[in-house]
Amino acid sequence: MREKGISQKELAEKTGISPSTISDWKRKKTNPSADKLKIICDVLEMNVYDLLSEQDQGGCRTADYVIVNRDSEDYLLLETYHSLHEAHRERVNGYLQALRELGNDKGV
Repeated sequence: MREKGISQKELAEKTGISPSTISDWKRKKTNPSADKLKIICDVLEMNVYDLLSEQDQGGCRTADYVIVNRDSEDYLLLETYHSLHEAHRERVNGYLQALRELGNDKGV
């Protein structure tokens, strides 16, 4: 938001996400769902990887919510995801949502 010169209130208005929800994300009390990340990325005109990452002085990228080590499975997953065609990324998102819902139904 700072890089794009947009306030929390403006982001809330443009995304339809409540300011308190955005505040919780910023304070790292909760994390946004995939569908909310897409909305935020559309408004900020950036991709998810860039949204969740910031460049540190050593050239490694660290995420606002998790540390993304280049040798980790998370990094490989993100790299693979971002190399997919948009239609395939949407299929992956749908599959992940279905798994999340399945896990919630079973109390996982």
